[in-house]
Amino acid sequence: MAVRVVTDSTCDLAPAVVESLELEVVPLYIHIGNTDYLDGVDMSREQFYNGLPSFPTHPTTAAPGIEVFEQLYEKLASEGAEAVVSIHIAESLSNVVNVARLAAQRVTSIPVQVIDSGQLTLGVGLQAVSAVRVARAGASLAEVTRIVESMRPRTHTFAALSTVEFLRRSGRLTQFQSGLATVLRILPLLKMHDGVAEMEKVRTEERAIKRLLALLQEKAPLEQVAMVHTNALLKAQALYERAKPLLGEIAEPMYGSVTPVIGAHIGPGAVGFVCVTRN
Repeated sequence: MAVRVVTDSTCDLAPAVVESLELEVVPLYIHIGNTDYLDGVDMSREQFYNGLPSFPTHPTTAAPGIEVFEQLYEKLASEGAEAVVSIHIAESLSNVVNVARLAAQRVTSIPVQVIDSGQLTLGVGLQAVSAVRVARAGASLAEVTRIVESMRPRTHTFAALSTVEFLRRSGRLTQFQSGLATVLRILPLLKMHDGVAEMEKVRTEERAIKRLLALLQEKAPLEQVAMVHTNALLKAQALYERAKPLLGEIAEPMYGSVTPVIGAHIGPGAVGFVCVTRN
């Protein structure tokens, strides 16, 4: 494969998918107290979410250094790659894409195209998967880049939270706001599209699920759908069963456990969709 594809651990693709596609995934760092963990290497998603309510300090995350990306790009060149496409979490959410750009500028052996996916979780992952598939079919660097960039405005992520506690812990809500939301049974519904994150307020979990289904229906016709969750696979599967009548001939979706980069803020129990509208 002349064009190799790199992404980061926020893509939330299952290890088996990553291996089958020969994707290169750069892990982010999770800081808990005085200890650093590599996302998906030193700590699994299940371990993270199980421990999140009781960690002694609230987790923070960080991008890897420039040298990590530079060394990976050079390694791929030494293995015979003629070019690299590097697809990452939205710049509005993380500094990863900027670090990758700086690394790409240092590489002179092959061209490296860094792409801001404008997305998170499987919104990044689906773009990376599409990039690998067209690269394997013989597409050039320009063609792979065009395919991925055409997906960005067509990719949408929606997720319903089950609690506001972790928004409070991460500083996104004050104690008063989170207390009021709990009393009024208000749950945030998060939306991400083309690099812009938004939040709706929905009363009760059932209304949040109905709103997710309405948002999915609004985006029809769809090309792809994936399910995302924060350590809530059974809830995600139940949500998919309710969405089935809206999906027509779309294949069984992949499932992704959401990166701690986002999960530290939204907490366990969240479920949602990533969808790509038909071109």
